[in-house]
Amino acid sequence: MEQTLSIIKPDAVQKGVIGKIIDRFESNGLKIAAVKKLQLSECDAKAFYAVHKERPFFGELVKFMISGPVVVMVLEGENAVIKNRDLMGATNPKEAKAGTIRADFAESIDANAIHGSDSKENAKIEIEFFFSKREIY
Repeated sequence: MEQTLSIIKPDAVQKGVIGKIIDRFESNGLKIAAVKKLQLSECDAKAFYAVHKERPFFGELVKFMISGPVVVMVLEGENAVIKNRDLMGATNPKEAKAGTIRADFAESIDANAIHGSDSKENAKIEIEFFFSKREIY
C-alpha cells in the first residue's frame, strides 16, 4: 500500500473541521495509518518547508504554520499520493473544484487548510520527518 503525508493546517484546526476532513479521506478509500496533533516550532516549520526557503512566501508560510496546532497524518491506500492531492484540490481555493477540501474549508491561497505530499519520494521524506516507524500502523 502506498503512503502519503497530510497536514491539517492551523486554519482548519481552528475552525473545528478535523473530523470532516478525515471523513473525506476515509470515505474515499484512504486509511489513517498514523495521526497526531502538535504545535510546530519555528525551527520545525523552517526545516519542513526548507524546499521553499528561497521563495518570497517562505516567511509568511512559516509564521502561518506555527500560528496554531496542526494535525499530521499518514494516509495509506492505493495511489494514496494522487488520491490525496485530488481530494485536497488546487492550492488556491478559488481555483479548487467544488467538493474538494480546499474549496470547502480554505480561506485563501495562504490559509489553504491542508498540505499533502506531492510525490511518493517526498511522501517518504515527509512521513519520516514527523513519524517513527513504530508510530505507523
